[in-house]
Amino acid sequence: MKRFYEGKKFCLIFLAGLLIFSLSGCSTCAVKNQSQPAGYPIAADVQTTAQRTVVPGKTPAAEINLWEISKYDRYGYGNWTYGPGLPYDKRFDIMPAGYSGSGVVKKTKLTTFFTISDIHITDKESPNQLIYLQRLHPTMPVGASLYSGIMLYTTHVLDAAVQTVNALHKQHPFDFGLSLGDTCNSTQYNETRWYIDVLDGKVIAPSSGAHLGADTIAYQKPYQAAGLDKSIPWYQTLGNHDHFWMGSIPVDHSLRKDLRPSYTGGEVFATGDVLRDPGRINHRDYYTGVLDGSTPYGDIKFAGPVQNFASPPKVAADPDRRSLLITEWMQEFFKTSSHPAGHGFNRTDAKNGFACYSFMPKSKIPIKVIVLDNTQKEDDGSVDIHGHGFLDRTRWAWLRKELADGDAAGQLMIIAAHIPIGVEVTAPDSEMGWWTDPQNAVTLPNLIAELHSHPNLLMWVAGHRHLNTVKAFLSPDPAGAPEKGFWHVESPSLRDFPQQFRTFEIYLNSDATLSIVATDVDPAVADGTPAATSRKYAVAAAQIVKTREVTTKWNPTNDPTIKPMPTGSYNAELVKELSPAMKAKIKTLFP
Repeated sequence: MKRFYEGKKFCLIFLAGLLIFSLSGCSTCAVKNQSQPAGYPIAADVQTTAQRTVVPGKTPAAEINLWEISKYDRYGYGNWTYGPGLPYDKRFDIMPAGYSGSGVVKKTKLTTFFTISDIHITDKESPNQLIYLQRLHPTMPVGASLYSGIMLYTTHVLDAAVQTVNALHKQHPFDFGLSLGDTCNSTQYNETRWYIDVLDGKVIAPSSGAHLGADTIAYQKPYQAAGLDKSIPWYQTLGNHDHFWMGSIPVDHSLRKDLRPSYTGGEVFATGDVLRDPGRINHRDYYTGVLDGSTPYGDIKFAGPVQNFASPPKVAADPDRRSLLITEWMQEFFKTSSHPAGHGFNRTDAKNGFACYSFMPKSKIPIKVIVLDNTQKEDDGSVDIHGHGFLDRTRWAWLRKELADGDAAGQLMIIAAHIPIGVEVTAPDSEMGWWTDPQNAVTLPNLIAELHSHPNLLMWVAGHRHLNTVKAFLSPDPAGAPEKGFWHVESPSLRDFPQQFRTFEIYLNSDATLSIVATDVDPAVADGTPAATSRKYAVAAAQIVKTREVTTKWNPTNDPTIKPMPTGSYNAELVKELSPAMKAKIKTLFP
């Protein structure tokens, strides 16, 4: 049972734990004989999960393997239907005892924004993935993180999500968007560029190396991304997959000294079963395989025990697969046609690898967003999976100052970070829990105590676990100071089922409380498009490796404030008490 539990956690790390044309050009990525490729419009009927939900069908009786994609239709895998809308769970957990909200109405909308997270743009033909390890653990949820058919369509799903955001923006304009990290799957330059270029609305050629199938296979063909509506500014957060190999191992500080060259070389990576023991990265037991872009289902090739191969298997090398340092990754966000330049990152900080910043979405609304890098350091010396929450002394001091400054300025605050807090057991029992190493500048209890000392903190939003959970951090003095409580909201992954993003609306209520309305949204994929195929494969993966327990009920801390997630989704209205000082300020702004 312990190993099965660890496998679930590792699943969410390798994905939560498993573009091509930049503005300056990507000379090795261009595909010949393609002029003005078409895009993939979404369905005209755009709705949120408040109106309808994607409901997976019953898991078929016949058992098949995850990689047997050609059998999905024959046996009924990937089946789903639309079900009824998901109502909002009205939550008063952090309000004073006895508060019912009776007669209270939403008075003024202060801001509205969307979050996307854990997109995991994947170079399916990269030679140093961990595809084969899924076959060693076929029934564990970890399997779908290392390999599934979803890998063929990651840019297409992002493009469909962006178009869905644009359609919702026309109905009710967003003030901004937040990306909560894990833009790419394994730190690669081409993965990062695909991500930025989809949001910018560039031509995307989602293949690498020899560009196999780029003229004939749907998921390999270049296409025109729609791009995010230019009136919506979007801001970026750093995730563990954005600077660790497969989100888990430091590229330049691991037991494998050939890890960095393995990105751009042509030899398929060989390693041990790092799923069981990360230290086995230094073994050469299995060739991990690549996906064959010349086949309709992305067949796995060059995978299996090393002794089964007469010589090391090879693919076409590609310099655009190079692994980016944090500094290089941040610099890419200044090479963009969408707004703002840098997408929140400061040029000076980017040169130093400091990925924290704050911004005010609306000058006349006292709400500040604090974007926090809480991923581990590359040089921490740990041989464990690098998916823990962590703050070094510089980031910890910066966060405390941002919170103190927000209180002093009378600003309501939102913390946006990749890694959630308080929803996993601590390390080493969870690879996603708060890191307990002495290098961490703050323990989880002390971090939460600091957050509780800032009554203007509304919520902590995060990604990382690919889940839709909402947790209440109750005030340490619920009767005397309920305003010290805050909410914790996770955004799901655009890769794994249910493949969603979130929207947030923050309202001032008639009794001077606040309501945070959090809504899940399924991309409005059109039948016959690559994004629609990806949804089918995501449902099939959930059926085959039985991840529904994770997506609907995962709660390792047994927290009573974390509710089950019907169909993997969860909509809520989260009510927050304001401090007396903040109530007085709000009344002057909105008499």
